[in-house]
Amino acid sequence: MPGFTARVERLGRELEGVSEERLADETASTRVRLHREGLKEEPVARAFALIRETAGRLLGMRHFPTQLVGGRAILGGTVAEMETGEGKTLTAVLAAGTAALAGIPVHVITVNDYLTGRDADWMRPVYEALGLRVGCVVHDVPPADRRAAYGCDVTYCTNKEIAFDYLRDWLAMEGRTAPLRLQAEALYGRETRVGKLLMRGLHYAIVDEADSVLIDEARTPLIISGGGGSEDEQAFLEQALALAGDLERGTDFEIRELTREVKLTPAGRERLREAAADLGPLWGGAVRREEMVRMALSAVHLFHRDEAYVVQDGKVQIVDEFTGRVMADRSYERGLHQLIEAKEGVELTRRPETRARISYQRFFRRYLHLGGMTGTAREVRGELWNVYRLPVVRIPTHRPRRRKALPERIFRTDAGKWRAVAERVEALHGEGRPVLVGTRSVAASELASRLLSEKGIPHQVLNAKQDREEAEIVTRAGEPGCVTIATNMAGRGTDIKLAEGVKGCGGLHVILTERHEAARIDRQLAGRCGRLGDPGSYEALLSLEDPILQGGRGGLSGRVSARLARVRSPAWKRMAGRSVRRAQKRVEKHHARLRKALLKEDERRGNLLSFSGGQE
Repeated sequence: MPGFTARVERLGRELEGVSEERLADETASTRVRLHREGLKEEPVARAFALIRETAGRLLGMRHFPTQLVGGRAILGGTVAEMETGEGKTLTAVLAAGTAALAGIPVHVITVNDYLTGRDADWMRPVYEALGLRVGCVVHDVPPADRRAAYGCDVTYCTNKEIAFDYLRDWLAMEGRTAPLRLQAEALYGRETRVGKLLMRGLHYAIVDEADSVLIDEARTPLIISGGGGSEDEQAFLEQALALAGDLERGTDFEIRELTREVKLTPAGRERLREAAADLGPLWGGAVRREEMVRMALSAVHLFHRDEAYVVQDGKVQIVDEFTGRVMADRSYERGLHQLIEAKEGVELTRRPETRARISYQRFFRRYLHLGGMTGTAREVRGELWNVYRLPVVRIPTHRPRRRKALPERIFRTDAGKWRAVAERVEALHGEGRPVLVGTRSVAASELASRLLSEKGIPHQVLNAKQDREEAEIVTRAGEPGCVTIATNMAGRGTDIKLAEGVKGCGGLHVILTERHEAARIDRQLAGRCGRLGDPGSYEALLSLEDPILQGGRGGLSGRVSARLARVRSPAWKRMAGRSVRRAQKRVEKHHARLRKALLKEDERRGNLLSFSGGQE
């Protein structure tokens, strides 16, 4: 793309030093050209030059040539793989602003509310200088404000909010979208179904952290539930939990850790039949009885407090495993959420009924134009192409990378690992370096916090329980000697600015305390250091008792780690490292199968219901 960047550079030199009035005139004429000619090379290059000049004047940031390449790749319908810290937020403005100037409504989709609000506010002056309106949709925005936000030229929103708003619009349309029917409704007055819609269609989406949104989060369908259930059903759920508590693991049921499934043995089914014989007619059917008890066993053995969910204000709130954030107003389906509430002893909510559902794959394929950006796409480029027809383009870095990877260290026990983490933090803190300790769960972050407190090391914690202080915590994380313990909330999009003097002592150091289910997520956490040519380093301190080796997430048999623990030669560490990598690959393949199965099921449901305009 050298020819395109050279053209933008040439046009940019013509704009340097021109008056604000002249720049506004150039913007207006470029807007007309884009409307007339579409996204052709010459008007796109002129738009890029205008956006670059505007950003330089208002934000003090001029796009690097590599960002120009990235912006053109996104606008062309690809996923731009840019190293972490290379300025994807600023790069997205090139593609979003150009498409919006061409009259195309743009959705810039991010992974959480914090990044959505931050990016919208940060880039708003550039858009407004171009004569474009900017909207922002986060969790607490009321319907009227959402409708106004979606009516803007560029709308920043999270993947979950926009997908659920799409389903809400589907429900408002009652599944009937025939143009003649809608036109006929308009003849009867202003209170039509169209007037209740939040969105105005799916035109063009730019997906930030595309691998997280389009791949990692695509394993679970998005479901809107309505009121349902009864007091009898609540009692039924409590009985299921009690029955599950009487069953013995290994004798009555087995747990398949990799697939997170519970299987009743023949002995368990018989024992359950006998125990439920006197509980009433709801327990008479074998299929219903066994399904509910399997779900109750899952609530007890697979969903753990401060890992899968937290209890706040007397409510069970789900923690997003990819972002580490609480998903407000979300619940598990089919009664699982109520079973967890009963387990935790909080007030039971009513069991909802599914009203609309869709997969991320099916939703994003409905956009007329789709592009994206991320720092970690090459491992899933095949799936991005097969599912979304999105090619991946590797964008070079602006400056040589100075991020150092230190050797992985593996310990035989969890206790040994955490002692090493605390000692390593103590040493780095003494050198005046900022440290980021990455954990998988809220419970692990609190354990690390207790260990550091015992050593008298001042630190700050960022997890689902402290999400309100996120901006303040991130702002301080790059200060000399600052120690931050964070879950995945610090893993994507978090830009930790280094304070003065920190670069001279080596920059930010990141400690990974557990491998994730995908190596890409580990790379994202490591990418918090050494950004845009700054110095930085990272290392992984692991244990044979980590869930990925015990089978809790990685699916490797506990016998593997037990066998490694018996090896006395130094070779056991190399063997353990290979086992971790094999476990990650095994989980990645399993999750890919789940996504494929979900898409096939979603398409099958759509085909079955399409004749009636039924459930999305």
